[in-house]
Amino acid sequence: MFNNVSRVNKEAQKKQQTKPHTTAKQRWLTGGLLVTCAVTGYFLLSRLEMVMPFSQIPAVLCLPSCADDSMVHPVLVTKASRPDGWLNSDESLASLLGESVDRAKVSLLIEKSQHRVTVFYDSEPVKAYEAVFGTVPVGDKRMEGDRKTPEGVFRIRDLYPHDEWSKFIWLDYPTPESWQKHLQAKMNGDIGPDATIGGEIGIHGVPEGADGLIDTRSNWTWGCIALKNADVDEIYAYVTQGSVVEIVP
Repeated sequence: MFNNVSRVNKEAQKKQQTKPHTTAKQRWLTGGLLVTCAVTGYFLLSRLEMVMPFSQIPAVLCLPSCADDSMVHPVLVTKASRPDGWLNSDESLASLLGESVDRAKVSLLIEKSQHRVTVFYDSEPVKAYEAVFGTVPVGDKRMEGDRKTPEGVFRIRDLYPHDEWSKFIWLDYPTPESWQKHLQAKMNGDIGPDATIGGEIGIHGVPEGADGLIDTRSNWTWGCIALKNADVDEIYAYVTQGSVVEIVP
């Protein structure tokens, strides 16, 4: 009988010793599962443009520092104050830039209030084009569907021919600065808590035969910048991935 009691006590002690280890293992498994679910959920939300991508979190939080929001290009004189109208509008970029062009030195300044896109080379204005914007032309883009053209400094993400609009020069909107504005608008109650930031912003042409949309300054896009097809074709040949595109009011 004594041996039976001793054996029962030993088994009870063994269970008490192994129980904490089992609990710790369960905690690790539960924690890992929760982390996996959280990461997966965040990834899916980022695909739906409801939260920023992981890669942009440090920049949005200003780590290590916030980006400088000063203008990249100099302020240009408005069309109305220049007797020659649009800068070099009657000359081709090929004749203005010559044969040897470093496309890394080409950048674009887009002035929404002037309906103007200006090509810069090595920080100097070269040629200006007329353009139109989203159907709500005034104000910075804050969310998907507001039909506003975003403002800020962007880079060309990709560029390719387009079946309907001749060419598409895809910008890297939303940037970390775009996310900061979007989140601030949510905090201020300017947009709904379930609003998404949007994307697919770029520079493109118009439907075939619709150059009149540019001549009459009819803002018709969902937030993109539209030029005449011949104009976007000309610019397309001189920009590249990474080219700077600055959009100002």
